[in-house]
Amino acid sequence: MSGPTHNIIQLRKIRQRRAEGKTLCTSGFHKWQALSHSRFDVKQGKLVTPERCARCGKERVRLS
Repeated sequence: MSGPTHNIIQLRKIRQRRAEGKTLCTSGFHKWQALSHSRFDVKQGKLVTPERCARCGKERVRLS
């Protein structure tokens, strides 16, 4: 006798995957990636590199 097939979804694993990056970013552990272009700041005399977090999308500018 074959009964109906049931798909079992484990909600704990889904929640963990969804919250994995957000909890890191809220704790200050961003995954910064440099954007493709660098600029030169004439006033400070330094290179300016814009960066974006791969998980949350927050942006920052790093001087080098």
